[in-house]
Amino acid sequence: MTPKNIPARDRLIFAMDVPDCDRARALAEELGDAVTFYKIGLELMMSGGYFELLDWLLAKDKKVFCDLKFFDIPATVGSAVRQLKDRGASFVTVHGNRSIMEAAAENKGESLKVLGVTVLTSLDRGDLDDLGFDCNVEELVLSRAKQALEVGCDGVISSGLEVPRLREFVDEKLVVVSPGIRPVDNKPVGDQKRVVTVETAFSNGADHIVVGRPIRDAESPRAAAEAMQASIAAQFD
Repeated sequence: MTPKNIPARDRLIFAMDVPDCDRARALAEELGDAVTFYKIGLELMMSGGYFELLDWLLAKDKKVFCDLKFFDIPATVGSAVRQLKDRGASFVTVHGNRSIMEAAAENKGESLKVLGVTVLTSLDRGDLDDLGFDCNVEELVLSRAKQALEVGCDGVISSGLEVPRLREFVDEKLVVVSPGIRPVDNKPVGDQKRVVTVETAFSNGADHIVVGRPIRDAESPRAAAEAMQASIAAQFD
C-alpha cells in the first residue's frame, strides 16, 4: 500500500466520460460529495465548453485531472502544458517518448503534475506486437516509468497489474494512477483488457484509481461511488 499522504476520498478519480458538458454537470451534481476528483478527457474536449467545465468543477472545490494524452513534437507538447499549467488542474497526461515527457515536465509549473502514460489498459501483448514493440507489457511499463522519473514527470498511468513491479523499480518516487478498475472481478470488459479490482489496485501500490463505467452506468451512480469510497477508506484506516 502506498504511504503517501493522500486524503482517502481523493484516491478515487471518477472518469467523466459523457458526451457533453451539460450531462457532465448534471452527473457531478448527482454525485455530490461522493466524488472529490474528476477526470475529463478528449470526448468532453471535443464537445465544446471544456475549460468552462474545468472552472465549474474547481469552483465546487473538486480536483480535476485533464486526461488529454498530449502526443506531438516536444515543442508543441511543452507549449500545450504551459497553456494548461495555471488553469487549476491537478494532473495532465502525456503519451510519448523521453523527449515528449521531458518537454511536458519542463513546462508544468508548480501545481500541475504531469503523468506519463505507460501502456493503455486497452492493450495486451498481441496489441504490442501489432504496434511493433518487441517486449512484453511489463517491460514496456517499467521502461516508460523509468524515463518518466528521469525527465522530471510526477507520475505515471499504469494498470494495477504492473504496479507491484513498478514499485520495485521506482519505489515511491512517482504517483501511480491506475485505470481499468472493476468492482468485483478482473475479467476484461468492453475495450479494457488489463483490469483489477479496487482492493487489488491499492494493495498492489496504486495511489489513485480511475473509475468510469461502474459508477456512471450504475442504477445509482452516487451509491456506487460511495460504496467504492467505503472500500477505499477501509483499506487505508
